[in-house]
Amino acid sequence: MNPKIKNALEWVYCIIIAIVLALLFRYFIGTPTIVQQVSMYPTLVEDQRLWLNRWGRTTKTLPERGDIITFEAPSKTKYIEAEIDQSNPIAKYENEPKTIFGKFTKYVLEIGKDSYIKRVIALPGEHVQIKDGKVYINDKELEEKYLQAGIVTDVGEVGFRDFIVPENCIFAMGDNRSHSTDCRAFGCIPLEKIESKVAIRIWPLNLWGKVDKE
Repeated sequence: MNPKIKNALEWVYCIIIAIVLALLFRYFIGTPTIVQQVSMYPTLVEDQRLWLNRWGRTTKTLPERGDIITFEAPSKTKYIEAEIDQSNPIAKYENEPKTIFGKFTKYVLEIGKDSYIKRVIALPGEHVQIKDGKVYINDKELEEKYLQAGIVTDVGEVGFRDFIVPENCIFAMGDNRSHSTDCRAFGCIPLEKIESKVAIRIWPLNLWGKVDKE
């Protein structure tokens, strides 16, 4: 083989290996991201940089209450009252890719996939009630120090307000309750749809470090 061709092929091989390793690290271990939503204000502000830990998804670890997570956006986020079933409050994920290439494109390359960033409020089997502007877990008011003073939690005319979190699901909301489309509107998130947990804030530098859970 021509030495120049051989050298070029070796470079191509090295580049392919590097890309594969980067994709595997991004999918299974972690990745940086930029905050692009206002739903977690004031805890997270637009344009802040975060490092996301994806090891929990790899090991299928249940997140803890207070964890800030990212998850795949449901295919349906708005309902009419007749569609709300408090006895089966699970978000709908439809039109999932069926081919290997489609799954690779969506879940590994993350092309055409939207994600939400919210805080875990309730865990599997817990009774959630939203009433009088507050959240109750198993009939006990949830203390939420991370909320701004004066923030109230409501559901609006249509949504999930009194239910049991199904098995293998979590209930999550944004800290900026009046500007957050979350599980109140579309139901609980299956654990398999959780993508990552916020590990640390990496920018701006004066706020570098772990993000408070409480």
